[in-house]
Amino acid sequence: MKFARTSGTEEPEISLTSLIDVVFILIIFFVVTTRFDPRAALELKLPNASAPALVEPLPPLELLVDADGRYYLDGKEVLGQGIDALSKALTAHPGEPETTPVVLRADARSSHQAVVTALDALGRRGFVRISIATTPETGQ
Repeated sequence: MKFARTSGTEEPEISLTSLIDVVFILIIFFVVTTRFDPRAALELKLPNASAPALVEPLPPLELLVDADGRYYLDGKEVLGQGIDALSKALTAHPGEPETTPVVLRADARSSHQAVVTALDALGRRGFVRISIATTPETGQ
C-alpha cells in the first residue's frame, strides 16, 4: 500500500475572523458603557475671591438612645420620657435646626418606638440634616 505524499509543505493558517469579531464586540461594549463627564470638555478660568475657601463646619448635635429607651442630648440625659420632653430639650439647643447636622446613635437593643420618637421629635423641631450612626459588620 502506497500513500500519496504531498509535494511541498503546507503553511499553518490562523483564522482571524473570530478574533476580529471579539475585538469588535469589546469596542462596542466599551463605547456603550463609558460615561462622559460634560464638565471635562469645558475649560473654565474661575474668578478669584478674597474670602476663605472653607467655612468651619458646625459640630454635629448628638442624640443617643440607650437600650432602655432613655435619650441623651450631647451627653446630657433628657429628663422625662416621650416626645414632649425630647422636643423641649431640642428647642433649648442653640443653633439653627435647618443647618445643624444631627447624628442619631441608637443602641441595637433599643426599641423601634424609641428611635421613631427621636426622629419624630427631630422632624417637628425642623432638623433636616440627620444621620444614623452604625458600625461596620464584622466578617461572617
